[in-house]
Amino acid sequence: MNARENDIAPDTVEQKPKITHQGKPNRLIQEKSPYLQQHAFNPVDWYPWGDEAFQTATEGDKPIFLSIGYSTCHWCHVMEHESFEDEEVAKILNEHFVSIKVDREERPDIDHVYMTVCQAMTGTGGWPLNLFLTPQKKPFYAGTYFPKTERYGNPGLIAILKQIANLWNTNKESIIASSEQATQTACSWLRSSAVRLKSQSSGLRPGSVPASIRAAHSCRAAATILPASRSAGIKM
Repeated sequence: MNARENDIAPDTVEQKPKITHQGKPNRLIQEKSPYLQQHAFNPVDWYPWGDEAFQTATEGDKPIFLSIGYSTCHWCHVMEHESFEDEEVAKILNEHFVSIKVDREERPDIDHVYMTVCQAMTGTGGWPLNLFLTPQKKPFYAGTYFPKTERYGNPGLIAILKQIANLWNTNKESIIASSEQATQTACSWLRSSAVRLKSQSSGLRPGSVPASIRAAHSCRAAATILPASRSAGIKM
């Protein structure tokens, strides 16, 4: 299944990234990516992908909200305006989660792994890609565009955040079990994808990259980004 921009988006929408200078910038102001800098003045206390974010989540015993997008993604801009520029959403995220922003064009390895996770968990994928992870990077909930409140048949982000925060505080064991199951399923998908790529290695055009090399790269990226699952956990 191929990932694409959210199904309800127009087929061709080009938007230039804009930075709204309001308030104190967050950590993304130090990043080189124009897409990340675009979110530098959101009230959401964004972290870039890195050790600081995961250490903060571990020490604070908080789940991670991971949001992946890119500069010309229409629904990424819609979600930023509706939710990430919104003080009500930011308050919930800042209090109960460690929020990480990733530019898929800067980190296609992270995007590939977690898009596979989303497809395995939901049967579809697209951008913006939004996931909830344990501090150990293991996913337990995934989706694409979430409106601030329920719309287009999609659950509202505020309701999702409140439900997950409550579950994390009252029944964390079920989340951990779900994350183990989701990780195991995603790793299985990635291994299957690698096998398919290796089987396509014959009949290459001159100068093309062998599928076996692409598969090996994919497996190494997954091993680095997504920890191995220790158990089957519970069914999502």
